[in-house]
Amino acid sequence: GGSGDSASDFARPDANAPADGNGVFPAGWEVRLDRPNAEAVIGADSTADVYFVNMTPGWHFRTKAPRVILYHPASTATGSYTMSSKIHLFDPGPRNEAYGIIFGGSDLGGENQAYLYFVIRRSGEYLVKHRIGNETHVIQNWTAHDSIVPFEAGSDVATATNTLAIAVDGDMVSFKDNDVEVHSMTSSYPTDGLVGFRFNHGVEAHIESLDVIMN
Repeated sequence: GGSGDSASDFARPDANAPADGNGVFPAGWEVRLDRPNAEAVIGADSTADVYFVNMTPGWHFRTKAPRVILYHPASTATGSYTMSSKIHLFDPGPRNEAYGIIFGGSDLGGENQAYLYFVIRRSGEYLVKHRIGNETHVIQNWTAHDSIVPFEAGSDVATATNTLAIAVDGDMVSFKDNDVEVHSMTSSYPTDGLVGFRFNHGVEAHIESLDVIMN
């Protein structure tokens, strides 16, 4: 952050009041691909490899090939807190790719990136993992849960809507989908840090909200 940065760069992103209007790439956000690709186009053009725009309330997202994380440097959470996000999954076709939230993020732009992630997929399962550098560790493998709304092909509903939340209380972490706890654990992993999103390839979603409440 040099002196040329505007004050808005340091404000937490507001799903209901984008700093720079709708239909543009959200100011201040960072996109990191799992596999670096200098050719990948990231932006507000509908043909982009990673399409990400303000669309009140929230943001609209679509990725072609890359798996990515999205975060804003001002979106941090420390101590005991709850982070939640309401995400609408659009028709994924035959794909059953993961999407969801990340927390406890550090060095997300660097070689020693680290974060925990809580993701779901269209068939109604969730997964909890930890990443550090290029390594990932499964904490809870894909597990079905009734609270997760699956995407029903051919239904009248255009999206599958789920609210994902994690609640950190001391060293306990609770994982919730639509206000129902699906998993809990004692965390030996750092939970202080950046929060954001993770999407696998071929996912289109509308992120309606991103809320962090410090306890």
